[in-house]
Amino acid sequence: MSFPKNAVLTAIFLTGSFAGATAQTPLPAEIAAPGETAILTLHAEGAQVYECKAGADGTLAWAFREPIATLVSSGKTVGRHYAGPNWEYSDGSAVVGQIVGTAPGMVANDIPWLKLGVTSRRGTGVLSQATTVQRINTAGGKLSGACYKSGTYESVPYSADYVFLRKG
Repeated sequence: MSFPKNAVLTAIFLTGSFAGATAQTPLPAEIAAPGETAILTLHAEGAQVYECKAGADGTLAWAFREPIATLVSSGKTVGRHYAGPNWEYSDGSAVVGQIVGTAPGMVANDIPWLKLGVTSRRGTGVLSQATTVQRINTAGGKLSGACYKSGTYESVPYSADYVFLRKG
């Protein structure tokens, strides 16, 4: 059985891209969390939602509204990510974060990598000890172009890995 050349090249490209974005690559200083230990890493698949709004000068522009994503581990849905930003895990634990650092995504259409400080927690599960969340390995999610009608929404597919860390 032979595989089409494009399929083989795609597999090589995807393998190379994934390998380049693993934990072996040092994180940008802006989102590094020295002295913290990873508790859990979850993959997210979803959308970044934008709203067309008038700015202070009256010009319409896209404004980020919220993320909507499914959190996945070992191919199974284990939680969700939504406005706040909130992350909820299947054991009932949840955290809310606030951005404390940003670094550019790998290409122009990728949303930035982030470091978020945990501002509140719910539940007693795995996320209850989290003090920091890193968003890394982003793909997609950025909206470009003009908007023409205030109050309209646009969703842009994205994926990312979220690393939940604790002090020590």
